[in-house]
Amino acid sequence: MKRLLETLVENNREITKKGNLASYIPELLNADKNDLGVAVITLDGKVHSAGDCSKKFTMQSISKVVSLILAIQDNGKERVFEKVGMEPTGDSFNSIVNLEIKQKVKPYNPMINAGAIATTALIYGVSEEEKFEKILNFTRKVTGNNDIDINKSVYKSEKLTGDRNRYLAYYLKSNNTIDGDVEDILDLYFKQCSIEVNCIDIAKFASMLANDGILPWSGERVISREVSRIVKTIMVTCGMYDASGKFAVHIGIPAKSGVGGGIMAAVPKRMGIGVYGPSLDKKGNSIAGTHILKELSDELDLSIF
Repeated sequence: MKRLLETLVENNREITKKGNLASYIPELLNADKNDLGVAVITLDGKVHSAGDCSKKFTMQSISKVVSLILAIQDNGKERVFEKVGMEPTGDSFNSIVNLEIKQKVKPYNPMINAGAIATTALIYGVSEEEKFEKILNFTRKVTGNNDIDINKSVYKSEKLTGDRNRYLAYYLKSNNTIDGDVEDILDLYFKQCSIEVNCIDIAKFASMLANDGILPWSGERVISREVSRIVKTIMVTCGMYDASGKFAVHIGIPAKSGVGGGIMAAVPKRMGIGVYGPSLDKKGNSIAGTHILKELSDELDLSIF
């Protein structure tokens, strides 16, 4: 496996030149465009990695998986999906179109920004600090990495430049889709997006999902099989922004990407995969990371379809 991963990184590193770093969060421009790494965690707990797998990056939209899980655990699936839909959208992840022009007050799904803000707003806690500790501690537990924390520079950068997300949140508030103080909800959302991980961390998280909610290395169940199923299904249909359909056809693995360059992919009953490559395609997905997942899926017959 390690030799295969090393070959995939070597063969696809040149593709990083064809993409661009995320620019709408200025701090993300400090990443090295040429970085590329991959990690695989099999369900017996073995770790295989290659390339820049120890490089840290912020979760960004990958954190939407965490907030969705916690929202369902705190509220039940019926309450969550009263507030957020579960249908894919052909619009970009930060689009306002499906809320305003289409008069769709309920966000289409939890993987676009509006939907993720709505699920974050549903997480229980007496304060923003308590809610964030819940998000952070859950991430640490599932990854087995107690050193995980936020990148404060990225958090500040997101907070200073997050006007589109502010519009989305205030629009949701004005239509009673979310409750609570909008600025507190946004601050929590910016913090969760700024949690810093590496390829191995997200591969471990994905391996829990691949194992139906059980940590492969300890046997501990951390989420129910039903929640795991719901999350993986939404990852298939909505996890790769408005390239989700193409990704499902050509790669066929439940996955969630982030503009920090990470992709977390869960192959049911087989493995969790973490990829990092901050050079993005036009849809906001890691351009070389997507190629690695395509070749890995083809080589190991990973498609669930």
